[in-house]
Amino acid sequence: MSDSDGKKTLGVRGGGPRSGQVKQSFSHGRTKNVVVETKRKRVVVPKPGGSKSGGGAAGGDPSRRPAGISDAEMERRLRALQAAKAREADDARERAEEEKRRADERERRRAEIEAKEREEREREEALKAKAEEDARKKREAEEAAKKAKEDAAAARRAEKAAPAAAAEAAPAEARSERATPTKSGVPTPRKGKSDGDRDNAGKKRGRDDNRRSGKLTVNQALNGGGENRGRSLAAMRRKQERERRKQVGMGDSREKIVRDVQLPETIVVQELANRMAERVADVVKALMQNGIMATQNQSIDADTAELLIEEFGHKVVRVSDSDVEDVIHTVDDKEEDLQPRAPVVTIMGHVDHGKTSLLDAIRNAKVVAGEAGGITQHIGAYQVKTDGGQLITFLDTPGHAAFTSMRARGAQVTDIVVLVVAADDAVMPQTVEAIAHAKAAGVPMIVAINKIDKPDADPMKVRTDLLQHEVVVEAMSGDVQDVEVSAKNGLGLDELLDAIALQSEILELKANPDRAANGAVIEAQLDVGRGPVATVLVQNGTLKQGDIFVVGEQWGKVRALINDKGERVKSAGPSEPVEVLGLNGTPEAGDVLNVVETEAQAREIADYREQAAKDKRAAAGAATTLEQLMAKAKADENVAELPILVKADVQGSAEAIVQAMEKIGNDEVRVRVLHSGVGAITESDIGLAEASGAPVFGFNVRANAPARNAANQKGVEIRYYSVIYDLVDDVKAAASGLLSNEIRENFIGYAEIRQVFKVTGIGKVAGCLVTEGIARRSAGVRLLRDNVVIHEGTLKTLKRFKDEVSEVQSGQECGMAFEAYDDVREGDVIEIFEREEVTRTLA
Repeated sequence: MSDSDGKKTLGVRGGGPRSGQVKQSFSHGRTKNVVVETKRKRVVVPKPGGSKSGGGAAGGDPSRRPAGISDAEMERRLRALQAAKAREADDARERAEEEKRRADERERRRAEIEAKEREEREREEALKAKAEEDARKKREAEEAAKKAKEDAAAARRAEKAAPAAAAEAAPAEARSERATPTKSGVPTPRKGKSDGDRDNAGKKRGRDDNRRSGKLTVNQALNGGGENRGRSLAAMRRKQERERRKQVGMGDSREKIVRDVQLPETIVVQELANRMAERVADVVKALMQNGIMATQNQSIDADTAELLIEEFGHKVVRVSDSDVEDVIHTVDDKEEDLQPRAPVVTIMGHVDHGKTSLLDAIRNAKVVAGEAGGITQHIGAYQVKTDGGQLITFLDTPGHAAFTSMRARGAQVTDIVVLVVAADDAVMPQTVEAIAHAKAAGVPMIVAINKIDKPDADPMKVRTDLLQHEVVVEAMSGDVQDVEVSAKNGLGLDELLDAIALQSEILELKANPDRAANGAVIEAQLDVGRGPVATVLVQNGTLKQGDIFVVGEQWGKVRALINDKGERVKSAGPSEPVEVLGLNGTPEAGDVLNVVETEAQAREIADYREQAAKDKRAAAGAATTLEQLMAKAKADENVAELPILVKADVQGSAEAIVQAMEKIGNDEVRVRVLHSGVGAITESDIGLAEASGAPVFGFNVRANAPARNAANQKGVEIRYYSVIYDLVDDVKAAASGLLSNEIRENFIGYAEIRQVFKVTGIGKVAGCLVTEGIARRSAGVRLLRDNVVIHEGTLKTLKRFKDEVSEVQSGQECGMAFEAYDDVREGDVIEIFEREEVTRTLA
């Protein structure tokens, strides 16, 4: 169908006033008027001379100056313009100088490279000339030997052919009279060569031709190359290499190099060939000869690899996978290299006994305001300088029971433990745990009796309660220092710092700052803008910017170091807490950081540790035998699970939440953490939660926009928490909903059968007397005969005289008939009871 088929296109008529209506034409002559809205395009016409106003203003012409600009403003603009031009000139000059320096550097490098290449060429040419000379001498010697051998053979043949020559004298004379033409045309007899000599000469000529047949001439190329093909370039190179080896004394065959091959538990065939410096094809061929069909990318066990190594003539050095960690050296520092370091002090105690407030009073900073509900839920690391100029590093550990493992880590890296006990509350459960951690770590303890400013404070009760846990303070004739303090009023803080300084002097804390750094991760988190961030307490050496390190299953390069005041520093010495940026993943709180030499070593160690952790988790979760697997599956059939996902702001909080979740449940219901991690809630978390029907719990984190949209579409519930108590209580309540209700039986009455009647259509009906309680039609009944339960069921009918009733009171007679049971006798007792469902909760 062509475009010009008579139909008009939809449009606005041009020319004249615009109508606002358009007539549409359809098939079969149908038309339709539609109203359209037309808008005129706004055309902005610049004012005359407008484009030159800027230049005039810049030039300072008052007549062309923009309206509202004062002389002072114009001067400032001119000065700014001049400064910008000056900066541009300086930048251009710096760029020119930089380009000149780079050109000089490139020229210098080019000259060095050319000099090296020239020296290499000269050395190769000298070697080549020497090799050619030696080859020529050897060829001449070989040719002389061959010629002498041929002469001797010809002499032996001549001696053997002497009798035959005498018998054939005539023919020989006839042959000798044959002439050969000369230049003058006079025939001359041929002398001096027998047929054997001519054959030898022909063979020699043939040898020379064959020897030179490898060279391709123009005629051979034009005629198709002749019968003999020339040697390839690779063959010529191999020949030159053999000649060169002959000249340098290596001989035609290479001497076998015996190598020490390091052999782990499993190894890839290609890696084994690389370590032996053998061809992969040869190794695969040797495996096939031993009946093992393996490609170069497959792994073989250590025993098979050992047989191959011995077959190829190398030595086996058996190593284990854990040997990759041998690069982390345990250096024994010399006494003269050790220098005094700051003590690491851990604040421990029960929740809400004032640990963070005490540290807040010491460092004069509002730390407790940043914690949700005034509860410390992270391990904080701070450095404080006393009035005497001594540095002290404080670790503030949480006191809640869920953070037991975090407090244990705090005790592992500490030198001194300050046990904070409230004077109005005395010793509590977490106080006892802190004492146990301090004793397990083998570190000295200082007791800080806090809140002595309260009216009901009783410091002596605290000292007496501590005796029950084998903590004898100095006031009770013991060796543990005790200081009465008040974090609110600042009382006793100087005495506490003096006690810490005295204890550190007794310990004589020293470290070597001039070695590769190692330390412990106090806390780790995933920052949105900075990536994985770890709070590290350096224990030995000095951690510098640019160091390559491995920490747990992660590795990285120190990109930045930030101290406890939020300042960027270049290095961190012993006992100094810093935030480390530059990790490739979030480590576990408590992991050890070690500085290594190369990235390859760090990556290899991290991969080994990650694989070892996977194997350990797989071994812990797998059943060893089929019977155990079946028993576990049968046991799990009747266990209801509440799957959840947990995302937290730091690694320590996530670990503490997971540990708290594992403690929730009983034989019927349990909480299963599908995934726990650090950082914001992402769309992949929502996908996992939807597939498992699990809610997502965020602890001090939020879901990003794609995750929120995905949660709304898929119906996944997201809950946010900032206090661990609330999260644990909500999960416990949700898990309690999975418990089956408890069925309780309430006995409501007893009835005695006095007489049994047979009723047509009903069966046997027991005439009873309600002796106790009440009999209900809807209740359950049991038939007792000699106090033994004969039948349990429900009533078919309950009649009072001839009327069907719902219940019968005590002391009244009634008729009862059991549902589908007729074996009733006089003297039997009917027990009437009701069932009640009681909702159960987890303790």
